[in-house]
Amino acid sequence: MEADELLVLVAGGDQKAFEELYGLVSGPVYGLVRRVLRDPAQSEEVAQEVLLELWRSAARFDPRRGSALSWVLTLAHRRAVDRVRSARAAGEREQREALRANHPAFDQVAEEVEAGLEREWVRICLDRLTALQRQSVTLAYYDGYTYREVAERLSLPLGTVKTRMRDGLTQLRKCLGGAA
Repeated sequence: MEADELLVLVAGGDQKAFEELYGLVSGPVYGLVRRVLRDPAQSEEVAQEVLLELWRSAARFDPRRGSALSWVLTLAHRRAVDRVRSARAAGEREQREALRANHPAFDQVAEEVEAGLEREWVRICLDRLTALQRQSVTLAYYDGYTYREVAERLSLPLGTVKTRMRDGLTQLRKCLGGAA
């Protein structure tokens, strides 16, 4: 019996016709898939999927549009190309993930080194202030006191503390500007 007739019988659920059709088309299907995929194990898997699809979708075959073998080989070619595209997309995804893993968005070591250098530079600049300026700035910026609280702690008028703070911050700004 010809493949066209067998495929029509398969569409009606005839298992004997499917066995005969399987014998006719399995070799050409595997050969075509193997030429596209080149990998024997994947080719066997895809050929099996094509033959299963043939059983399930035999009713879609229209003999007026071409031969059964051409229809089956078209199914096989599409399935093999889909597998190649899928494998390529998976490879590209893995490559992107590998690139992301090798280039972290945040370099913790560099950040720590930079923060350490900045702390050291601030310490150097604070040491260049007068003792009175350094004391006021430290109380306000490191200990969190308000200017009024700094004035109370140092037993000084608020205006004097503001002047020391302004002069100290001006000196710090100049000194830290040299760090950049």
